[in-house]
Amino acid sequence: MKFGVIVFPGSNCDHDAYHVISKHVGQPVDFIWHKETDLSSFDALIVPGGFSYGDYLRAGALARFSPVMESVKRFAAEGKFVFGICNGFQILCEAGLLPGALRRNAGLHFVCKHVNLRLDNRDTPFTSAVKTDRPLSIPIAHAEGNYTCDDATYSELEENGQIVFRYCDENGEVTEAANPNGSRGNIAGICNQDRNVLGMMPHPERACEEILGSNDGRDIFRSLTNTMGGLGA
Repeated sequence: MKFGVIVFPGSNCDHDAYHVISKHVGQPVDFIWHKETDLSSFDALIVPGGFSYGDYLRAGALARFSPVMESVKRFAAEGKFVFGICNGFQILCEAGLLPGALRRNAGLHFVCKHVNLRLDNRDTPFTSAVKTDRPLSIPIAHAEGNYTCDDATYSELEENGQIVFRYCDENGEVTEAANPNGSRGNIAGICNQDRNVLGMMPHPERACEEILGSNDGRDIFRSLTNTMGGLGA
């Protein structure tokens, strides 16, 4: 199996993702420049965090037009795995690979801190190995992480089990006080109906070593690797 980490002008978490895949997951990984279109050698893609194109228009709005993104859409349509983190989540929403949109945080400030996450759906390729005995501690770092969608889309997300992570308190309770950005339903991460595309605002690649304060993010990457291994990728 082989991972690819897409690099846009302004990506700044690409090396973090590369480090996790190569060192903690122990799988082959290459960077993919945003102008490349041949993804045939990859089994899974990571769309990393950062400020693609400087977020000059709207976070992710310009990156969706990069040449690589049409290939990413075909890649996902083939059932291969795509994981968008923070700015990557924004890009996937802008590109139509995930429903909804990310707006400015409710407080209109950049927020950078560890948050607690409740796993709402363990039955995905990205979460099958994630422990559920307590909330996950994973950092956020964003100004436009306020997930929004219309009522019909929200109902579909809930009914289809597409809400994967929600912001919660240290006891796992989903409360308004635990919501760092105003996201509807405390949503921190969602997947598509086919479960092969995941987007989340928190940064699991920054929570893979105890020295960083938490290694709770590591099992997300390990879950995907285990899934791919089981499929013979």
